[in-house]
Amino acid sequence: MHCRFKPLLLGAGLAFGLLCLTKGILVAVLLGGIALLFLVWDTPRLLQQPYLWLGILLGSVPAIAWYGAQWLHYGQAFLGNNLVDQSLQRIWTDVEGNGAPVWYYLLELLKAAPWILFLPAGCRLVWSNRNWSWAKLAILWGSVYFIAISLMATKLPWYILPLFPALALIVGAQLAEMWQQGKQLGVQQFLPDAYSPAWLASFSVLAAVGWLGAAYFIGWAAPTESDLGLILAIAGATFSVAAFLVARQNPQFINILVWGTYLALLLLMASPHWAWELAESYPVQPVAAMIQTHTPAGKPIYTSYPYNRPSLNFYSQRQVIPASEQELKRAWRRDEPAYLLIDRPTLITLGISPNRILATTEEWLLITKDKI
Repeated sequence: MHCRFKPLLLGAGLAFGLLCLTKGILVAVLLGGIALLFLVWDTPRLLQQPYLWLGILLGSVPAIAWYGAQWLHYGQAFLGNNLVDQSLQRIWTDVEGNGAPVWYYLLELLKAAPWILFLPAGCRLVWSNRNWSWAKLAILWGSVYFIAISLMATKLPWYILPLFPALALIVGAQLAEMWQQGKQLGVQQFLPDAYSPAWLASFSVLAAVGWLGAAYFIGWAAPTESDLGLILAIAGATFSVAAFLVARQNPQFINILVWGTYLALLLLMASPHWAWELAESYPVQPVAAMIQTHTPAGKPIYTSYPYNRPSLNFYSQRQVIPASEQELKRAWRRDEPAYLLIDRPTLITLGISPNRILATTEEWLLITKDKI
């Protein structure tokens, strides 16, 4: 093997070790298995290269050391909570009630609009080029990972994120093919395959949604949200021009989509609307501000909300721990001061006096056993 590939093989092995550290063993094994299948199909001789296995060994050392240190510190609790409850158990159990039907991620793919519109044509192109390495990688990565997460009992929206590089490879190949076919600007094109009428219909619908959404948030919403209206107006303009160019069989619609969606996403990320988790179940930031204002640093807060909210911990700079009704009662009966974040029905159930309330939001009460 040429010497210039040896550092790449070492890098691939080190990447596997970093994957174990950052995303956990379950994801690392899944993606590592996909990579192994790709090598078996495309370049099996690489499996005989010692640099690949040396890289995997060196990359695994930090991960093994970290997991070993956790086991020495926490003992069986680490193995049970980290490796079983939060990893392996997600395969056969819907952890924290996050179950969904097997077609759940098909619906999640719709959120990748407008690019998902080109996926069927891209899949045909990839299959027709399956003798090439890039196509083999796209086929294995896309199919194996998608089937794996679809069969898991626990389903969460972000599980689909590692699939997007494979989808980008498939859709990008299709867009590049169309661009090459119609690259002679100013000349009427006679393309081998006319653009799908579904693309025109979809862009028209997306344009209408963008314009109607912009009109609503700028003109009728109370209070008005002009920043969100601007984002939707840019999206509406992008899809309107793209629909016009698709109707003219003009490949310049690809440029319009790329730059229009980039600008809309850039403005979205610069706005406060991008973090959907902040508004899941209840708005996080008002509750976090209340906790930060009325509780001392380093003091845990127990809540009747059944699930952990990482964003609440982040914005409040406190540890907010989900607890059952019995756990809340035990925390309240302890000698040291306790802080509880509960709703009004739980306040009545626990039989706590209303004069213990420190502060309130629309849905939540912050109470303390300490003297007020």
